[in-house]
Amino acid sequence: MDLKKHSGFVAIIGRPNVGKSTFLNRIVGQKIAIMSDKAQTTRNKIQGIYTTPDSQVVFIDTPGIHKPQSRLGDYMVQSALSTLNEVDAVLFMVNATQKRGRGDDFIIERLKQVKKPIFLIVNKIDQIHPDDLLPFVADFQHTLDFQEVYPISALEGINCDELLSAVVKQLPEGPQYYPEDQVTDHPERFIIGELVREQVLALTRQEVPHSVAVVVEQINRRDEQKILIQASIIVERSSQKGILIGHGGQMLKRIGTQARKQIERLLGDRVYLELWVKVQKNWRDKKVDLQALGYQPEDDD
Repeated sequence: MDLKKHSGFVAIIGRPNVGKSTFLNRIVGQKIAIMSDKAQTTRNKIQGIYTTPDSQVVFIDTPGIHKPQSRLGDYMVQSALSTLNEVDAVLFMVNATQKRGRGDDFIIERLKQVKKPIFLIVNKIDQIHPDDLLPFVADFQHTLDFQEVYPISALEGINCDELLSAVVKQLPEGPQYYPEDQVTDHPERFIIGELVREQVLALTRQEVPHSVAVVVEQINRRDEQKILIQASIIVERSSQKGILIGHGGQMLKRIGTQARKQIERLLGDRVYLELWVKVQKNWRDKKVDLQALGYQPEDDD
C-alpha cells in the first residue's frame, strides 16, 4: 500500500473581493480569513491547511491585487505577486458577475511568467444565469493556457470538492508539512486581531475603510473558563477614533460584542475582550509603523 502523500502549496490570487477568503474558509472548515464586502480586506498571506489521509494542501490567500495608493498598498501587491514563484499551483479566481477588467489583465500578464499549473476559478456562479457562463469563460481562455477551468460558488459550496480533487492530483508526492489537526500557520493572536478588524469593517461601513489595524496587546487566561484579551484598534485620524467609539461608547461596544462571539467560537472558551482606539497619523505610509503593525515586505531593500 502506497502511504505517500500528495502535498504542496497553492496560491489563490485575484482582484479584490472575488471571494478568495470565502473559498479558503470553506475548504478548511472554519474562519481563518476575514470576509467583508469591502475590497482589500486581506492584508497578509493567510495559510489555510487542508489535510486528508493521502494529501495535504497548504493554501496561501494573497491580498487582492489593485493599484497601490499607499505604502500599505504597495506591500499588499508585492506580497501577492511574490507568492507566485513559491508555489506548486495557482488558482486565479475571478468574479462571474464582473467582466474581465484591467485588474484581471494585470494579473494575467504576471501569470504568463509562472511555470506551474494555473487553474481559472470562476466564483459566484450562483449569481449569474447559466447561459452567461460560457462566453464569460471563453473571454478568459484566450488570454492564457489554463490547466483547467472550474466554475464554483464558494458561498454555496458548488464544485468546491471537485476543484479540490483536481488540485491534489497536480501536487507532487511529498511530506506532510503540518499536523493533521492544524488549519493555519498563523498564531491565534493574528487571527484574533483579524476577527476584530472584520467587525470594524462590517459595522462602520464606508466611514473607516482601510485606515484600521488591530494590535492584540495581550492574551491571558483568567481561569479555566475565561480568557482576557486586550487589543488596540489603530486609526489614522481623530475623527475616525470618534466614529469607532461612537455616541456613549456604543459603537466600540458593538464591535467588541460581535468580535467576542467570533473569538469564542475560534478558541472554544469564554472571552473577556477589552478594546481601545488609538490614533497613529498616516501609519499606512510610514515604513516603521507598517513594520511595527506586522506588515513586513519581503526582500525590501
